[in-house]
Amino acid sequence: MTIEQQIIEKIKEYDKIIIHRHTDPDPDAFGSQGGLAEVIRNSFPEKTVYQAGENDGSLTWITTEDELTDDMFKGALVIAIDTANRPRVDDQRYDQGDYLIKIDHHPDDDHYGDISLINTGASSCSEMVVDLVNKSEGQLVLNQKAARMLYAGIAGDTGRFMYDNTTAHTLRVTAQLFEFDINASEMNRKMDDISQGVAKLSAYVWDNMIMTEHNAAYIVLKHDLVKSFDLGAQGTAPIVSVIGKIDKVVCWTLFVEGEDGKYRLNIRSKGPVINELAKEYGGGGHPLASGAMMDTLTDDQLKEYVAKLDQIAATYTGEKND
Repeated sequence: MTIEQQIIEKIKEYDKIIIHRHTDPDPDAFGSQGGLAEVIRNSFPEKTVYQAGENDGSLTWITTEDELTDDMFKGALVIAIDTANRPRVDDQRYDQGDYLIKIDHHPDDDHYGDISLINTGASSCSEMVVDLVNKSEGQLVLNQKAARMLYAGIAGDTGRFMYDNTTAHTLRVTAQLFEFDINASEMNRKMDDISQGVAKLSAYVWDNMIMTEHNAAYIVLKHDLVKSFDLGAQGTAPIVSVIGKIDKVVCWTLFVEGEDGKYRLNIRSKGPVINELAKEYGGGGHPLASGAMMDTLTDDQLKEYVAKLDQIAATYTGEKND
């Protein structure tokens, strides 16, 4: 029995299912979570399906989360989707259910769950949900509501199909979702829209980022600075890709200070592999999109990190503008 078949059998076995996704969510986190939940509701109306995690005001157009009590986890099948590492699961009660399944497209550096379905070649977990439906032999059924959420997830994680993780299979899956008459252009505009605060912070980043000798780039954003831009629920997530719009930049990092003084590292690349660097700092992720955390960021720590990032950029032999 394949892993997909095992997952489908577990879904059929349990009457109560709780689906989690990662903290600091993006469209794929909400899209894959909500899309899978809707697929199960549509396929098995008698089952009760909950979505765990904090709501994010900038993503409630995709789906909204449920308020859960501790008792709800008793006897439940729990599915953690789009969450590579256990500390990043939104709502840490994910391990309080009867059985745990992990579905993810990140490298499986933190192996957890009674069973896990990992596909690092998938563009997104939303793509994986469609694949699960297609392998279910009609036991799982898409509808328009699910298709809309899953499209949002795929479009979000592929940068509206601009990123290297977009494959021929990704486009075939997307075409399948289009059969449900979803309004893709409206969702694309929602993902492309930014607030005035994000626009101003973007300008600040472009004006103050630092470029290294070999076309790596970085910027440190202090908490008080970010707070002054009044970004609200959007936070700095829309800023992560800003530096990459500069043609000469091949890889980059945003250091974002939180209220607790710790720094979140948003590490991105146009070609050179950067997830091994993220692992050095307790993080991980995809080869071209990763993250990490640092408890402190002294001048020496910053200098050491930037030297490593610059060395990665120096090894890049892909197409660059000179």
